[in-house]
Amino acid sequence: MHAQGEISSVNCISHTVKGNKVDFMCENSIKVQLELIDQGIVKIWIDTNQFQRNNPSFAVVKDGEPSSEINVSEQPGHFEIYTGDLILKIHKSPLKIQIFDKYQKLLLDDYQGKGFVFDSSTIASYKTLKPGERIYGLGEKTGSINRTGKRFKMWNSDKPCYSIYEDPLYKSIPFFMSSEGYGIFFDNTYKSVFQFGAQGDDKFSFSSPGGEMLYYFIYGPSFKQIISRYAQLTGQPIMPPAWGLGFSQSRGLLTNEQLTRQIAKGFRERKIPCDIIYQDIGWTQYLQDFEWRDGNYDNPVKMLSDLKSDGFKVIVSQDPVISRANTLQWNEADSLGYFVRDARNSKSYDMPWPWGGNCGVVDFTNPEVADWWGAYQQKAIADGVSGFWTDMGEPAWSNEESTDRLFMKHHIGMHNEIHNVYGLTWDKVVTEQFEKHNPNTRIFQMTRSGFAGMQRYTFGWSGDAGNGGEVTQGWGQLQNQLPMALSAGMCGIPFWSCDISGYCGDITDYEATSELYVRWMQFGVFNPISRAHHEGNNAVEPWLFGDEAEAICKKSIELKYQLFPYIYSYAREAYDSGLPLMRALILEYSDDPEVFGLDSEFLFGSELLVAPVFEEGAADKKIYFPEGDWIDFFHPETSYHGKQRVNYPVDLETTPLFVKQGSIIPMMPVMQFIGEDVDYPLIVHIFPATVNKKAKFEVYEDDGETNNYKQDIFIKRKITCTCKRNEFEINCTETVNNDFEASPRNFIYKIHLDQEPAMVFVGDQKVKKVKSKNSENSISENLKNSDWSWNSKNGVCSIRVPATFVNDRIIVKK
Repeated sequence: MHAQGEISSVNCISHTVKGNKVDFMCENSIKVQLELIDQGIVKIWIDTNQFQRNNPSFAVVKDGEPSSEINVSEQPGHFEIYTGDLILKIHKSPLKIQIFDKYQKLLLDDYQGKGFVFDSSTIASYKTLKPGERIYGLGEKTGSINRTGKRFKMWNSDKPCYSIYEDPLYKSIPFFMSSEGYGIFFDNTYKSVFQFGAQGDDKFSFSSPGGEMLYYFIYGPSFKQIISRYAQLTGQPIMPPAWGLGFSQSRGLLTNEQLTRQIAKGFRERKIPCDIIYQDIGWTQYLQDFEWRDGNYDNPVKMLSDLKSDGFKVIVSQDPVISRANTLQWNEADSLGYFVRDARNSKSYDMPWPWGGNCGVVDFTNPEVADWWGAYQQKAIADGVSGFWTDMGEPAWSNEESTDRLFMKHHIGMHNEIHNVYGLTWDKVVTEQFEKHNPNTRIFQMTRSGFAGMQRYTFGWSGDAGNGGEVTQGWGQLQNQLPMALSAGMCGIPFWSCDISGYCGDITDYEATSELYVRWMQFGVFNPISRAHHEGNNAVEPWLFGDEAEAICKKSIELKYQLFPYIYSYAREAYDSGLPLMRALILEYSDDPEVFGLDSEFLFGSELLVAPVFEEGAADKKIYFPEGDWIDFFHPETSYHGKQRVNYPVDLETTPLFVKQGSIIPMMPVMQFIGEDVDYPLIVHIFPATVNKKAKFEVYEDDGETNNYKQDIFIKRKITCTCKRNEFEINCTETVNNDFEASPRNFIYKIHLDQEPAMVFVGDQKVKKVKSKNSENSISENLKNSDWSWNSKNGVCSIRVPATFVNDRIIVKK
């Protein structure tokens, strides 16, 4: 599609309309196709041939409606298209595209005749960068969440112990959002480059050495609306199994039965909650035969069964290669043509690999590979494994300097086109084959390398962070994880994790490392997926870092489990809307200049504000509170007015956590694993709003194991608390969808008040006051009557309501 010499400024000559598409014919054989996907999403394709591409989009799942007619109004100097949300102006001489909202506010403007640039080596599009315009997105990238002034590259790269300035990294998500109210998804898999004011503060650009100049304009105008439309375009994120949102433990050399059992025993004996134990790359006899390594496992099937009976799931790694030492499987794959080929000799490409010697790279773009791979990976599932983490899918050792990899020829194209989507094609096979062999079972799959659309198949983690030279100096790498998490969440990766402890560096002094470990943990438990992991045989179980660290980490992990109903409700929202659980404050407070580049704290959902401590020996943490009043979660007698910065005092056990006044936070008792008590009571913390306003929350629940959530089989419990002058009124409305079999739940309402209530009514009955109990997190299943108590120390009114009365109105008299 590249022309000889540079082509940019041309005149538009004519146009034709076909359903929801319009083609504009211009000079020098330039053609522009606009396709209306919906009234807020427009596909823009600039080409020199017949709008053909080597492969259909790997990311996009939403098409426009060909039957819907696009209306073009021709004016003397331009064409106009009205979509409902947008006005598109296509100027004739020279060709220039402008996009306005329906109120005629200019959103996006081609820059000085360079809306497209073609030459022999690059395709590019330049857009006007407005004064003060801010850019967010591109997924897991280092640096501030505000991308303005920076340059970024898309080339999935294996960068162990990456610096806080490293680029590129493991994932390529060529999607970004502007503070002007739009997003752009550049649907190009090659080594694209994004420059947001790096070439001059009046323009930004996206370019590529190959593929198509094809991008989607996504209108908001809010960031949350843009993210939701991006999810519609590239696919809804799958939900993890409920247990996948618990805590998990791993280590590089956690690859044998004895150690696995020891770790499981360590968690249960110390009553530290844990759901998952990982097995890293060495669990297999060979890469990648899915056979348990001889000598490492006495009876893996019994091990898995025993662990399951104690509440543990086991996740095993898989790599996308077959070791040459694995003679039987390598010969099988080679003879079937299942490896990526070397374009120079048509033989299977001989890939150096960090583990297991040279390997063949499995070609997941070959449709015949899927069933073959699926049968192999199912062996582990049949043994009792619960899921996978797909590691090293860049593929590893294929960074920019490894130019020999460009000779790899995949079934559907050369490596320069496939490199960034290689991991995505693998994850697609892993998930689809899992679901084929295990019908209606929810997959757990966590991946390192990805592309836009990966959320349809997998979850993400941020790869090999930490300081390799000296582990105790990894504070910057820890701090860097937060903006990476927030940017990943804004780009379709709501279920995200880091390696708690930082993957890199030998731990030679656990006491010296304990403070950093605690701070990793306090941040990591607020990752939707929480995993402690470290390289080699560096153990990172909480009890190894001293009694104080163990106690603090135990409380942090317990808090994650207590918040499970809250977390799971937001997991459903992520599936429905694409919105992340970890949220940059700009998603909720986009008009507040103080949060435009704020990435030292985050919202967990929309009700909780988390400000992790990332400084060694910190005595305080500078926290910005946005609009509203914010209550200290652990010290609810203290609150802070919004629109101010506070130096909040901290010590090692402090995780600064705040809840917005007028919020409801559903919780549950501490469990050792998710599902330990299926009949748990719902503990509803209410932080009432001001007079005449409501606090509300919708608690979501499904079976946690199947894909029935995709058929909307669930229960939602909508809880509201209306603050009146003389009373509080609490209502719970249960909505059972599609005959979901919901467990009846007793409720414990914990209302945070300034003074003791006068009386409490459930339905029409006045409720008996009882003495405040030390343990209010447990409730007997045979509770028959409601009661209430007052804890003057923490200012909490507790109301216990049996499941049979949950839908009755509650009145709390002031």
